[in-house]
Amino acid sequence: MKRFLYLSFFFLSACTSQESVSTSQESVKKNIANVNAKAITKPVQSAQAKPVIVEADLWQYISNRHILSAPNQKKLFWHIDWFKKNPDYLTRVTKRAKPYLYLITQEVEKAGLPIEIALLPIVESAYYPFSYSHGTASGLWQFIPSTGKLYGLKEDWWYDGRRDVLASTKAAVKYLKNLSKLFKGDYLLAIAAYNSGPGRVQKAIRKNKRLGKKADFWHLDLPAETRGYVPRLLAVAELIKHPERYGQTITPVDNKPQLQVVTLDSQFDLDTIAQWADISLDDVYTLNPGLKRWATPSNPPYVILLPIDKAKIFERNLNSHPKNTRVRWLRHKVTSGESLSFLAHKFKTTLSQIKSINNMSSNLIKVGDYLIVPLAQRAENDYALSENEREKRRLNSKKTGVKIIHTVAKGDNLWKVAKQYNVKIKSLVKWNHLVHDKPLSIGKKLVIWQTKATKNKDLSKITSVGIDINRKVTYRVKSGDNLSTIARKFKVRVRDLKLWNQLDSAKPLQIGQKLKIIVNVVNSKMK
Repeated sequence: MKRFLYLSFFFLSACTSQESVSTSQESVKKNIANVNAKAITKPVQSAQAKPVIVEADLWQYISNRHILSAPNQKKLFWHIDWFKKNPDYLTRVTKRAKPYLYLITQEVEKAGLPIEIALLPIVESAYYPFSYSHGTASGLWQFIPSTGKLYGLKEDWWYDGRRDVLASTKAAVKYLKNLSKLFKGDYLLAIAAYNSGPGRVQKAIRKNKRLGKKADFWHLDLPAETRGYVPRLLAVAELIKHPERYGQTITPVDNKPQLQVVTLDSQFDLDTIAQWADISLDDVYTLNPGLKRWATPSNPPYVILLPIDKAKIFERNLNSHPKNTRVRWLRHKVTSGESLSFLAHKFKTTLSQIKSINNMSSNLIKVGDYLIVPLAQRAENDYALSENEREKRRLNSKKTGVKIIHTVAKGDNLWKVAKQYNVKIKSLVKWNHLVHDKPLSIGKKLVIWQTKATKNKDLSKITSVGIDINRKVTYRVKSGDNLSTIARKFKVRVRDLKLWNQLDSAKPLQIGQKLKIIVNVVNSKMK
């Protein structure tokens, strides 16, 4: 059978396209074109004609095209001060951004968005592709499942589009483009809405207008995290533009493509990709973090990213190896007690794939049947960055003692919080799905497991700094109950009751209705 390999360079065009952005793997494949790679040559905009500027460093290219700003630098002072106190942070993050930055900047410019949007993954995920927040947001752009689905990011057993660098970037750009239209070209409001949701920003705008106040970002009553989110992005832009002014070291990124798109026409074991491209298995996952298992999805074609020079090596190997060497296959004889679901779990694949490979129309199998199943080439723990292996490491972190919820205050960082509770930074990171390098947002809730040995001696300190030791209870609504009376009874806020139970203020409570309530054990004992 003839094999096909589709290759494409990503490059930043000298012109800005206003075409709509598609996010699915299918749309990515359709829009791939073979083009010559070249440096960005778009000049700095000016009323007077100037010679074309070719910036060798992509960070410099981005800095020369900033358009967003704060009314004064005081709005950014706290964030800039944080970076000055943590001078290695941007060095690490900008180094991590190197493979993706060119691709992302291209997509931002194609959509006609401010180029600072290419810096947003620094704020969202510290450019860590496997970033996963406690609120189920995932990937460089931190999409939650519902928003990801709305913008075409598919998720199944093999693949999570929210972590796919190319697909999620297209989705984020499309979302931000829509938000900018919603807020009539006010990009700061669009960025705030990306963080907290458009409804919350619209509500704050309506409130300010009723009160006769200004309705720009800087005057809105928004959550603490969002109030810090936009200034942090602007602070990052300022630091990258003037690193020497603030004692920062930015890792240079060449103003040229780093990655090449490769479209696969059949399923591949990721170890095969690594061997044929002459890169490590970890590199395959890092460049393609949307891949959750040991192989690419079972419904090709499928797009992956490879370093440009390695893509050529991969192509040569692809053309010199038979197709049946891409995934290992096993002829399995069904034994007593086995079912399709059991076999799918055993061989780390899906029931639907086994049925498809074996031309089965039902789930029924009998002892003695032979089935063809795909089989990973290496041991499961060799695929160290697969979703299963990463989850195993997270769950293996011990969670013993008393659960404490710490609300991040101004000046907090991982080192300070870890020291306060006598725990390890890596434990904080695992308990809260944090990125080690990403700054903490004011108002963010952190889970901390306090050992029983330190529980009693630290109790007064925990109470004095406003830390909660919580317990979840279920309350059944009685006659005469309403949200206010229940909130007073359990010493919680009405808005928290609504949040915990997804309640609508317009709908009355029903007798017998069950409510989830998170009770502060310390406060309930103290009062």
